[in-house]
Amino acid sequence: MGDIHQSISQMCANLGQDRLLVQGAGGNVSWKEGEILWIKASGTWLANATKEDIFVPVDLKHLQNALSQKNFTIKPQVIATKIDNKLQPSIETVLHGLMPQKIVVHLHAINPLSHLVSRDCRISIAKICEQASINGVLVGYHKPGPDLAQAIYQSLQEFPDASVIFLKNHGIVVGAQTTEEIYSLLKKIDLAFAPKLLTSKDSDVPANILQSPVEGYTPLNNKDAQKIVFNQYLFKRLNQDWVLYPDHAVFLGPAANIYPSWEVLQKQNKDSHPELIFIENVGIFVKPEFNKAKVAQLLCYFDVINRVPPEFRLESLNAGEVRDLLNWDAERLRQNMAK
Repeated sequence: MGDIHQSISQMCANLGQDRLLVQGAGGNVSWKEGEILWIKASGTWLANATKEDIFVPVDLKHLQNALSQKNFTIKPQVIATKIDNKLQPSIETVLHGLMPQKIVVHLHAINPLSHLVSRDCRISIAKICEQASINGVLVGYHKPGPDLAQAIYQSLQEFPDASVIFLKNHGIVVGAQTTEEIYSLLKKIDLAFAPKLLTSKDSDVPANILQSPVEGYTPLNNKDAQKIVFNQYLFKRLNQDWVLYPDHAVFLGPAANIYPSWEVLQKQNKDSHPELIFIENVGIFVKPEFNKAKVAQLLCYFDVINRVPPEFRLESLNAGEVRDLLNWDAERLRQNMAK
């Protein structure tokens, strides 16, 4: 394993430990080495980069030739290696091929994401970038994959020197020549977009959440996420602002399952009981199949809405955008790999 492979694997592992930067299998990292683009495999976790083979080598020349002809639907060609051949390149591989920098990092970083889900984020993003001297450009929401790659291509034609791309209702893409520069950029972004005040406080959640009277459910073992149902402003977001970005739809579904009481749930057919339920001032409860990847996404949702002032109007993905994500085979593969 080369030095750059080792240093980037360590960087990925470090980033993957910070829930404000990486959530479960979310995000991806790549680097260009000669005519090879090494890209994180779909469904793998950045946090595991030093313990597992999570990178797939892709033919960079083949990819760039296609992009020079504006072919954004190109299927990346994996170069045969001894690495697990079940691994597939990230859905966002084409995006990484577009970026001119050696190292490219795409994250669903919480602090900027809490701005990117706002209806008027264009104004706030531009203002913060100017104040913090961040060389960034904002791209509107597009479905991950070819649609998003094409939108980024068009932005790079206009702003070829951009080192940060802000993706509406999605996240950020950062490009640099070294891991040190990546760390520096991410720190600058994190500080620039940090909230002045959080909506919830630790005292919102009672010391003990009562056990479920319905068989198969247990209280979600995460005090931060539990704040969603014990804070009136966060709870209101469940109905109004559920799907704010792609991974939320993929892992947590198109709508929040909110119940006014256990009695209402008990009247339903047991077979239709969802794996995640919210009961105001009672708790969040889950079934055993609610895996760690889904817990990470629910915690991501809490971290985002907790950074948004209650009076701010957010912009959720619409029904068509959510449907496109849920009916996408590439996302089904990623979800299955991420368990």
